[in-house]
Amino acid sequence: MAESPRFLTLTDVAEVLNTSSAQVYALVRRGELPAIKIGGRGQWRVEASKLEEYIEEQYREARRYVETHPFVDTEPLPE
Repeated sequence: MAESPRFLTLTDVAEVLNTSSAQVYALVRRGELPAIKIGGRGQWRVEASKLEEYIEEQYREARRYVETHPFVDTEPLPE
């Protein structure tokens, strides 16, 4: 069984998050998702553990949002 790579390309991260590479690039440039630049062309790489931390933080933020913005169903359910 192959071991998972330590660092992921922005394309790899986009695939994991089911979003676009442009969205991942924006997350990195805004500092929301930690990343490093490597090589002469400055290619971005995200450490797999940092991606997992980011995902966990998004779950925490979603929980806080749901707790502070309860869903109110104004329409009665069909019988």
